[in-house]
Amino acid sequence: MNFFSSDFKLGILGGGQLGKMLLAETRKFDIQTYVLDPSPEAPSRIACDKFIEGDLMDFDTVYTFGKQVDLLTFEIELVNLEALEQLEKEGLKVYPSPKTLRLIQNKGTQKDFYFDKGIPTAVFQKFHQLEGLQLTIKNNSITLPFVWKCTQFGYDGNGVKIVRSLADTALLPDVECIAEQMVPFKNELAVIVCRNPSGEVVNYPVVEMEFHPEANQVEYVICPARIDEKIAQKAIRIALDVSEKFDHVGLLAVEMFQTHNDEILVNEVAPRPHNSGHYSIEASYTSQFENHLRAILDLPLGNTASKVAGIMVNLVGAEGFSGDVVYENIEQILAIPGVTPHIYGKKQTRPFRKMGHVTIVNEDMTEARKIAGEVKNTIRVVCKK
Repeated sequence: MNFFSSDFKLGILGGGQLGKMLLAETRKFDIQTYVLDPSPEAPSRIACDKFIEGDLMDFDTVYTFGKQVDLLTFEIELVNLEALEQLEKEGLKVYPSPKTLRLIQNKGTQKDFYFDKGIPTAVFQKFHQLEGLQLTIKNNSITLPFVWKCTQFGYDGNGVKIVRSLADTALLPDVECIAEQMVPFKNELAVIVCRNPSGEVVNYPVVEMEFHPEANQVEYVICPARIDEKIAQKAIRIALDVSEKFDHVGLLAVEMFQTHNDEILVNEVAPRPHNSGHYSIEASYTSQFENHLRAILDLPLGNTASKVAGIMVNLVGAEGFSGDVVYENIEQILAIPGVTPHIYGKKQTRPFRKMGHVTIVNEDMTEARKIAGEVKNTIRVVCKK
């Protein structure tokens, strides 16, 4: 099939920043794109050929959208699975497949999958209601503290809490959840694996993630991870095993913990472009977004090696500011060599909302990390006074 400068139409479910960055690659290759998103101000709106406003969880909306395109992908997991399954049954290519997404969309199902497939992960218990969890705590049948996670609709630290006592559960919503054993770890790592329908598989280098202590959001992504090569190879082997068992097409970001005993435990996965791969736009021979596009179109996959050390700094809304966004001191960071800001196009900021990121590239990792700290302390995402 001819994808380039043709009548071929690629559909993308979700029009956020991931879609916007993917669209930079479709524009490079002159591929027609249709985007569905519930927000009339979705960042992807400015870069696609056709934008449709609609509910991603509504069967009819997603089904009707899918009938207009030749291949369907997504940049967010919260989409109507039944519509994707029906479209696939009728012959539409959907990548990653609804079968893969069904295993990942619910975190409880995802954790069961790891357990069933022998994938190393933290010990957990699943509860259908809050009452069951509270009863387990009262009976001393669970070790405190633990990590509480809602099984659906959580993102960027939302839907994740540390529970240290029964009293902490009073503030939790009454939803299906998992209680995960606390893992003493020294590093949070990630590996992105890319796979096309023909079975070609490549992986990006192991990255290291530093998190904001309050928001539970990634502040820095560092590539390559500052870990021993044996640990890096172990993480890659596990990520490739996870990828093979999910049998996905496109990208799969595998987030992992490196324990103090150098065990590698899988935390969770995302079947799409991921925050841990944004550095690749400037630092890699082929960005994660280009490789996702190559994969779903069953084209040869690109070189995932890094040209230079890369560090990504997340730009999130500053605490105490909500309203029309202003990027304070952006001119100062633009003056620093090797620094590239990416602004996502969200007009309204609020505390900890992801508004953009900055990539720092340098041949020297120590210098790159130093500049990343300078960038983080200089630019501020605030609002108009």
